[in-house]
Amino acid sequence: MLKREKISPIEVDAVLVSHPEIAQAVAFGVPDDKYGEEINCAVIPREGSKIDEGDVLGFCKKNLAAFKVPKRVFMTDSLPKTATGKIQRRLVAEHFLAQISTAKVPKFGA
Repeated sequence: MLKREKISPIEVDAVLVSHPEIAQAVAFGVPDDKYGEEINCAVIPREGSKIDEGDVLGFCKKNLAAFKVPKRVFMTDSLPKTATGKIQRRLVAEHFLAQISTAKVPKFGA
């Protein structure tokens, strides 16, 4: 029987935004046949940054337990927020799950 680990997306968020080239980030779960859910994340790079998915994953591998490292990183330039400025994790998950098979991820609301 597989042991399922609890992953706090807030902990992953905190590691992601601690990277000097990441302006904003949010981690979210997506359905996975083997584990039930796997973790993915969406990242807004700081202006002028050349950070890519490999850089983000490498940083996560150094700063998180292996089972907490996102399986996919989506680079974007916007994230949906509530009126108080909180990133809407559920909407992000739905958006990127719907776009998972496309090469280019459109902006929210596009």
